[in-house]
Amino acid sequence: MLAGLTGLLGACHHGGSGGGVATGAAADAPGAPVVNLYTWADYLAPGTVAGFEKQTGIKVRVTTFDTNEVLESRILTGNSGYDVVVPTAPFFERQIRSGAYQPLDRSQLPNLGNMDPQIMGSVAQNDPENAHGVVYLWGTYGVGYNEARVAAALPGVQPDSWRLILDPTYAAKLAGCGIAMLDAPAGVVRLVLAWLGRDPNAPSAADLADAEAALLRIRPYVRSIDTTTITDLLANGDVCVALAYSGDVHQAARRAHEAGNGMRIRYVIPREGSLLWFDMLAIPKDAPHPANAHRLINYLMEPRVIAEVSDFLFYPNGNAAATVLVDPAVRSDPVVYPSPETRQRLFVQRQDPPERARAITRLWQRFKTGQ
Repeated sequence: MLAGLTGLLGACHHGGSGGGVATGAAADAPGAPVVNLYTWADYLAPGTVAGFEKQTGIKVRVTTFDTNEVLESRILTGNSGYDVVVPTAPFFERQIRSGAYQPLDRSQLPNLGNMDPQIMGSVAQNDPENAHGVVYLWGTYGVGYNEARVAAALPGVQPDSWRLILDPTYAAKLAGCGIAMLDAPAGVVRLVLAWLGRDPNAPSAADLADAEAALLRIRPYVRSIDTTTITDLLANGDVCVALAYSGDVHQAARRAHEAGNGMRIRYVIPREGSLLWFDMLAIPKDAPHPANAHRLINYLMEPRVIAEVSDFLFYPNGNAAATVLVDPAVRSDPVVYPSPETRQRLFVQRQDPPERARAITRLWQRFKTGQ
């Protein structure tokens, strides 16, 4: 499935496309109603916070992070001071098992009735019975590419496969115009496993060794392994192809269009299949303001509120009642809302047991350093 992005011009990215500093929640002024939100950078619509503050009188203090690993270290350490956090589902699964979150009080979340049962059912693989979290936004991993430059480097090649990046023969030809990759170990390794025809959620030690070997073969041709810079690199023409989140590529297309640089940035979900991710809204076990946390989550489940977020970020949300309110150009884009046929090729990332998680971390470090 190949879709152009230049006709849909909206800023978006999955969390991680723009880093923030994890500084911890600020101290509250005595008596001031507050809620401390820890989320990915630039992951709200422009009016989201102001609308909540106006409606409730509760001040929102936003702190940002740029990787799930950073969030996890803060949450598992405890005493973070945060009331609402936004982990990605497989990390959320592990954190739930560690006792990091309190169960949601459904009586304080009347807008739960707006949620898409299919989406919530999918993420129940990570959060049984949806007891601890609500889907905020979701999306896919795929290949973002500069149409003209890839065509020049690989004439006649249809850019619809992971081999565009993972086959060293192709990667060598694209190295001159630049390859970028997400710094997302668990996700990217699963995509390599899928490309190799292995089970991405239950790899053997030999499977992981083969995935590492495949990554090391392309390492000399990869210019950047950094989630926070992919959007700018694509938009500015510093790379011509990237393993990226769908939203990052949309944003790159928008920036290229606004700059008038003539670059047509496109996005494809490879035919071998890809990873479907969910970002969750959850309340840490020791949240200082749990009632205010529930109010913020409930507000984000209001259809008009989350529709504005999807319109701005070009990511689908988990709210069925919001779909009709999303801009038609957004909800009809198969890159933003994959077709049922495309979704058959998507899989959900499950939690890695500790030994496998450590193996992937070591594998990824060797890939990044090229050793």
